[in-house]
Order: sequence, then structure tokens, then C-alpha cells
Amino acid sequence: MASLGRVSIGQYEILHTLGVGSFGKVKLAVHSLTGHRVAVKLVNRRRVNDQDLAGRVRREIRHLQRLRHPHIIKLYEVITTPTDIIMVMEYAGGELFDYISDKTRLSDAEARHFFQQIISALDYCHREKIVHRQVSMRSVLLLDDNNNIKIADFGLSNMLTDGEFLKTSCGSPNYAAPEVITGKLYAGPEVDVWSCGVILYVMLCGRLPFDDDNIPLLFRKITEGRYSLPSYVSSGARDLLKRMLVVDPLQRITIGEIWKHEWFQVDLPTYLLP
Repeated sequence: MASLGRVSIGQYEILHTLGVGSFGKVKLAVHSLTGHRVAVKLVNRRRVNDQDLAGRVRREIRHLQRLRHPHIIKLYEVITTPTDIIMVMEYAGGELFDYISDKTRLSDAEARHFFQQIISALDYCHREKIVHRQVSMRSVLLLDDNNNIKIADFGLSNMLTDGEFLKTSCGSPNYAAPEVITGKLYAGPEVDVWSCGVILYVMLCGRLPFDDDNIPLLFRKITEGRYSLPSYVSSGARDLLKRMLVVDPLQRITIGEIWKHEWFQVDLPTYLLP
């Protein structure tokens, strides 16, 4: 259906393309009655004939329908057509990556503001037995109009059952935990903790802790836990990072312990508490 030269899907008028995701295009749209802006993810059915891709799409829909947290992207509705699966989602116009790039690096207070929101959202996911497994700076961590975090892209997330271990390698290599890279079995939450450590480092330092154009060398740095902390990083943040970026997942700080860390607790909003 067309409206003033624009395409409409259901009650939503499509404006323009925001980007191309792993399964298809993401477009900005507005509700024709309320003017409320949404992000519309168009997943072409022919492109997800592959069983693995189809599973990822179903997983993202299932998990987003289940999760309700102020810092996780909301899925409003799913529209199916003969050619597409259409996900109508909350619109968050910015990316944390771009925000940091504009500022070079963030102060402790600003980094902590974002980090508290990320940890609260992921802790909620873990309590719901969902591990994200793909937490990275680009496309996953979005910012709304009030500069609040919105975690997106649950296509690689997985459900946890008690006693189950995961082995699938997921996510961006720069953010991947050592046990993921080496193909070891892992319980799940500790992988998200490592990725959050990388994100906290990027916010405070303006660069990745583990980076190399040569992938084997990058993997070696990660599996050996080789990174340096600039002298300007505060003692509290330094202590937290050193506890998060621990190669042995059994020795790595847990999200429950992050909540109790002195640096993390400064100006912690009560609405974030589990």
C-alpha cells in the first residue's frame, strides 16, 4: 500500500533505510495515526531458508518478546507476509560507538552511567536464562534520544538450562572471551562479562584493549589476556577492569560481584537494581 509516494506496512509508513542487518534491511517508519517512530526490520524469507539463519531469526523474536527491560530494545509486533518477516521495534537513533568516537573517550561518571545500564540489562537477561553472546560496541549498543542505552540484536543469543554448557563461537572477535575463541565449553554469563569488560575499556580509553589486523595474533593477545591500561584510568575502574578481563572464566568477576564493586555503585540509580 502506498501513501503519498511512500510504502506502508500495516499501520506504519516507511521513511528510509537505517542500515542493513545480518538478516535484511532495517528501516525507519512512523505510525500513521500517532506519528511514533519505530525501526522496522525486514527479513526476506528466501534469505533465511538456511536452517541456522532461520533459527537465529526465530530466536531473536522469541527472546525480544520475552524480555522487558528499560535498556533492552522493545519488539512491538511481528508481521508476516508471503515474502518477509517484519519486526516492528523500538527506535533508538544513535550508537554508543559514534558517541564515544565524537568524544575520543569518556569520563568515569559518563562511562559508569552507560555501564550501569548495560550490566542491569544483561543481568536481567541472565536471570531470564538468556545469554546475549554478541555484546559489542557497534549495532548492539544503541542510544535513544535521551542518551540511554538500548541493547539490540539478539540473533546470536541463547537460552540456558541448568547444567548446560555452550560451545558455539559467536560475536565480534575483538569482544570475544578467550574460552569462546579456543572452542572450550562455557556456561554463558561469564562470556558477556568479558565482552562488557572490553566495552568498559573502550569507553574509558577510546580504543580496544585487544586489537590486531592479523586475526591469529589478535586471538593470541586475547587468550593470553595481553593488554595495557593507560595511567589516566582511575584506580577504581582499573580494579574492575582487571577483574573482568581475566582469562580463566572461573576466576572472572561475576555480574553479581560487579553490582557490589565500589566503582560501580557510585550514583547507581535505584530503578536499575535487580
